[in-house]
Amino acid sequence: MHNSSFVSHLEGAIDGAALTPRIVHTTHKHRPILVRYDLDAVNLALNPRMLRDRPQTMWRYRELLPIDDDDAIVSLGETVTPLIHCPCLGARLGAPNLYIKDESRLPTGSFKSRGMAVAVSMAKQLGLTALAAPSAGNAGGALAAYAARANIPCFLFMPALTPAVNRAEALLHGANVFLVDGLINDCGRLVRDAADALGWFDMSTLKEPYRIEGKKTMGLELAEQLHWNLPDAILYPTGGGTGLIAMAKAFNELERLRWLTSPTRPRFYACQSSTCKPIVNAFLNGDRFAKPPDNPHTIAAGLCVPSAIGDFLILDAIRQSRGKALAAQESRIPEWMALASRTEGLSLCPESAVCVGALQLALASGDIRPDDRIVIFNTAAAQKYIETIPADIPVIDHNAPLDWPSLVNKST
Repeated sequence: MHNSSFVSHLEGAIDGAALTPRIVHTTHKHRPILVRYDLDAVNLALNPRMLRDRPQTMWRYRELLPIDDDDAIVSLGETVTPLIHCPCLGARLGAPNLYIKDESRLPTGSFKSRGMAVAVSMAKQLGLTALAAPSAGNAGGALAAYAARANIPCFLFMPALTPAVNRAEALLHGANVFLVDGLINDCGRLVRDAADALGWFDMSTLKEPYRIEGKKTMGLELAEQLHWNLPDAILYPTGGGTGLIAMAKAFNELERLRWLTSPTRPRFYACQSSTCKPIVNAFLNGDRFAKPPDNPHTIAAGLCVPSAIGDFLILDAIRQSRGKALAAQESRIPEWMALASRTEGLSLCPESAVCVGALQLALASGDIRPDDRIVIFNTAAAQKYIETIPADIPVIDHNAPLDWPSLVNKST
């Protein structure tokens, strides 16, 4: 039983200001806040060998998470997700050492389970009584599920074009759901406008310090699965960018703990759609902050984030890793989803299918070498995006004579 965490302080990401832990925080100077740990104390309490006997859940890294008391943990059984070698897809792309880390195995079908498990646990520990967030996809369903588990009321504002499964998932878990005729940023403004008057706490991406800590476990797991020898390249679908920022934080902490055996750190490739690519534009222009694009849209709902509060953290992580931000062609997303499914049996969500296209670009340019060890993160289950999956299935009249060769040719 843990009765305290190893948190030393919180830190303003924009200026490094030290902030008091264990009280309610949102942002600092309108930018994200990061959790810092006493890593010397962590090293005395935990080492890699000790992890071998722990349950296969994200909570195995308990000393590197911010919850003080185990009784505050809100969990739905966040399992360690598999890292799967994909030789057939890799052969098609020219990258034999390609792996996919499949986050769709988590309780709500996406990596958002990690962040919300920790964020809602901290909300419970801090005594928050109502949670609210904007969501264009899986974050809303995850928040609804964990808020239900914690018995905390939840309010969600979703763009009207949010995929039907995400809307239904949030409703099923008892959230108060509102559809907004606008983008995710418009939803976020509505949450901010009502938060103080109605007593809601804003759980928007990077508007509180703790979702990033849950998503950090993606990087911790990946390192452990590879025996602390990190890959050469990580391709990550980037909307709000919390996952990429979180993995960079995880690798920084592991390096300070001296657990890593890698001579170098992975190159981060932030992957966006050609129709919504603010991070790509900022990277190419040499900017530290991104500008919202005109008419942002994409079938990969999680990537439709025109203005990310953590944009500078994403860009810093990319540049420090010697990686890049890449935009893949929007119209080819269904093609890449199908390619992964048909070659490996893995159902990539549209956001992660963008990474397949980005990998093709990086291989063609020489930024990623064919012999590199490459990891793509599949951040959600494709089944949650029924609007993006072709359903042109032939119908058979069982009473009519069948031309079997013609019928089979049509279905292949």
